[in-house]
Amino acid sequence: MPDAFFTSSKPRKRKRVDSGAKGNFGSTAKFSRKGQPQGLAKHGSSKVNGVQKKKRRVADEELSDHTDEGEGGIDDMDLRAEEEDVGASGEEDDEETPAEKRLRLAKLYLESVKESLVTHSRSLPADGEFDAGEIDKELISARLKQDVLEHSGKVHLFIADSFDFTQPPTKILRTRGHRSSVTSAVASESGKHLFTSGKEGSIVQWDLVTGKRLKTFHKVRPPNSKEKGKGKAQVDLNIKGHTDEVLALAVSHDGQYLASAGKDRKLVVWDVEKGEWIKAFGGNLGHKDTISVLSFRKGTYQLYTGSFDRTLKVYDLSPSVMGYVETLFGHQDHILSVDALRGETCVSVGGRDKTVRYWKIVEETQLVFRGGGRSRVREVLDGGLRGDEEGDDPDDEAEGARTNETTKKFIEGSIECVAMIDETTFVSGGDSGSLCLWSTLKKKPIFTEPLAHGFNVAHSETEGLIRTPRWITAVASLRYSDVIVSGSWEGDVRIWKLDARLKSFALVGTVPVPGVVNSLQLLSPPSEFFERSTWINPSTTDSNPQEDASAPRRKGGAQPFLLVAAVGQEHRFGRWLNLKEGVVNGTIVVALSPRT
Repeated sequence: MPDAFFTSSKPRKRKRVDSGAKGNFGSTAKFSRKGQPQGLAKHGSSKVNGVQKKKRRVADEELSDHTDEGEGGIDDMDLRAEEEDVGASGEEDDEETPAEKRLRLAKLYLESVKESLVTHSRSLPADGEFDAGEIDKELISARLKQDVLEHSGKVHLFIADSFDFTQPPTKILRTRGHRSSVTSAVASESGKHLFTSGKEGSIVQWDLVTGKRLKTFHKVRPPNSKEKGKGKAQVDLNIKGHTDEVLALAVSHDGQYLASAGKDRKLVVWDVEKGEWIKAFGGNLGHKDTISVLSFRKGTYQLYTGSFDRTLKVYDLSPSVMGYVETLFGHQDHILSVDALRGETCVSVGGRDKTVRYWKIVEETQLVFRGGGRSRVREVLDGGLRGDEEGDDPDDEAEGARTNETTKKFIEGSIECVAMIDETTFVSGGDSGSLCLWSTLKKKPIFTEPLAHGFNVAHSETEGLIRTPRWITAVASLRYSDVIVSGSWEGDVRIWKLDARLKSFALVGTVPVPGVVNSLQLLSPPSEFFERSTWINPSTTDSNPQEDASAPRRKGGAQPFLLVAAVGQEHRFGRWLNLKEGVVNGTIVVALSPRT
């Protein structure tokens, strides 16, 4: 007698098939193990529980009947999933072929291009009529190429030759709203707002069109401020503001959120339009030391933060999420700069660990690029000492001694800043005054510009005049273009042009900026900003919108762009420098327009 455990609880379930079947489904009908159920292929449109089935669902029904052979009859089938599939398939057009779908999407894209051209181009007729030849040859083709290149992740805006950087700029906006040095200055991509932060702990919001101050987020005095050990005190996330120096700012792509951080180890998120505090991040999942730098991933709400605790953290500031994601480990010293573009990657520098790290967020891997001078130990590890193997040459030794005499004082000991040019190319600056161009395809710099900002001369009673290189305090790039800027404290921001092969760069101009340059930003706002800005075009009226900023915008693809520089009497991380003469704590915004 079989064990009761293996006995089916529904021994007569199969007999119910005879009463529910029609036609060919008689009492002797059997299912084939290798083929289809007998008679089912002829009745692909038969009704099951009153639901009319289509012919293209026959395969699913046959599979269901076959797999249910050991469990019972048709009553054991779960028909709810099939009903959901029918509803889901009804959302698509079954009669549309792939070629027709591509044609439909192309037409929709072209319509959107035409609408955008009507909105943003003043060269078109007022009634919205289009010239077919102009659209086909210039407008639409240029727009298609631009969209493709923007998503390719490569440099495609070779516009440096369209500008005359040798002439001093005339369109300059200067803001003063901080008692101490300005540590960071960022503008929204739309050109609507400018945000600045200072060592005194305040954040100021400016109207970038008029240059007027809109709002100030002051430093908050914590309730337990009398307690000792401020650096190790518990982070209070309920305080709506910062309690110490603010060192870094970042604005989301749509200008909706402002992120700020500093010495109080908190990441604070603000609502830009309402001017209100939204949320603060810290504590167990936050940084354990000063947060030094922030960067949004272009086009998203994904935020990267770097800290003196040698870690990077990833946050998702989407309205539906607004939370912490993960922590990235690898640096051996303070993280001083982070930058990111469209891809799920970012690049960071680790100060005196002398490394630039390229982080692949999804793959959870990193590429390490080592800067600085080469040590004797590194020579041995990379292939042995050449002199010991091939024999020492006195002439080579004499030449090497002369070289070391001139370069030993300027070996790079710290990498201070970094900026991404495209998804695989970036530029960094260090305390040796060298500006280095990197590629993810090589472990060493492709090109190095030594002493990019010259020497700093100091007088010593024992040594006389001491010449030391000015280190690079800030660097930035116009995204996906051949324009790079760098800053130090000699009084100028230097503009560099990248060559077409991305193998080197050269100095093409300077912009007078007295003081220590603590941050730099290059951005290209919409054309409406240059038309409405009162400090760029003071005489602009609605009836006379023709200005030099709009004419070159359609010629060669060159568009005006803004240079934003945060300037102070001191460096944002310390008081190693103290420049007083002719230096004002503030922000300088320069409008650069192509040749007319």
